[in-house]
Amino acid sequence: MKLYTFFRSSAAFRVRIALNLKGLTYESIPKAFAKNEHRAPDYLSLNPQGLIPALEDDGVVLSQSLAIIEYLEEKYPSPAFLPTAAVARAQVRSMAQAIACDIHPINNLRILNYLRKQLGQNDDGVNAWYRHWITEGFKGLEQQARAHSASQRFCFGDAVSIADICLVPQVFNARRFDTDLSAFPTLVAISRHLESLPAFAAARPEVQPDAV
Repeated sequence: MKLYTFFRSSAAFRVRIALNLKGLTYESIPKAFAKNEHRAPDYLSLNPQGLIPALEDDGVVLSQSLAIIEYLEEKYPSPAFLPTAAVARAQVRSMAQAIACDIHPINNLRILNYLRKQLGQNDDGVNAWYRHWITEGFKGLEQQARAHSASQRFCFGDAVSIADICLVPQVFNARRFDTDLSAFPTLVAISRHLESLPAFAAARPEVQPDAV
């Protein structure tokens, strides 16, 4: 199993967490964004989307972090990332997608670079954009977590789910961009607990082989 990754990619961060939670061994293959290694022909031949992460398993390359995580959930069902009831599964997916589909895509590196280069925004403008969309997304997610968390240790119930796997990298990014998180005490408490778990701690950007 090979993971094409970049230490600071929040999508790759999610997949690293998932692999660690499942207890799976994998080879980490970094692709440096600064060198556009994720856009090089050899990588595009594996992943035509040219995005990070990609997971190679049994000769097949999968892309998109949520698709990879769901694949791992189906192939390696224990420990489970989704509850058993259909409604609960949908609620967990809703929370995960609030991050992976609403907050993250408009704050990833290629969007920030477009704001700088094509739209002429300075660092203050780009950072304000970043913080705004995290704050907007976290408003609804805070309410969902408050309603569904059993003990402010996990986003849903009292076990790790896909929602938690998505939350920790997004909180990491929020702190990196100095986002005010005081309005989101539930999310902060959940993330603090999750960050203490070995599978999450081992996936952190600063401890990856390609961290600079």
